Amino acid sequence: MGTTTSGLVFQIAMFIAIFYFAIIMPQQRRQKKRDELLRAVKRGDEVVTAGGIVGEVVHIRETNKDGGVNRMDDRITIKSGESRIVVERGRIERVIGTTAVNAASNNPPT
Repeated sequence: MGTTTSGLVFQIAMFIAIFYFAIIMPQQRRQKKRDELLRAVKRGDEVVTAGGIVGEVVHIRETNKDGGVNRMDDRITIKSGESRIVVERGRIERVIGTTAVNAASNNPPT
């Protein structure tokens, strides 16, 4: 009778371990990578918001007063077409790249 109980406990533990390594751990890695990407957003980057708006970052207003890391509730102004929209940093889904102006300023002519 004790063998069946320990076998069941082992099976449950294995199921939990497989679930953790197959689902939870990769999701945490993706979230960490996304947070790092969003904290690195700067003027001139082309971004896509959660609503599907594509635009260029023109201004970042950081809400942290203590000089710490960028927070997800920082306000970012993006220019899309002829409009300017203010979104929270955490509402940006992905960074497409930098615009030609920003890329040119980072690579001075030789």
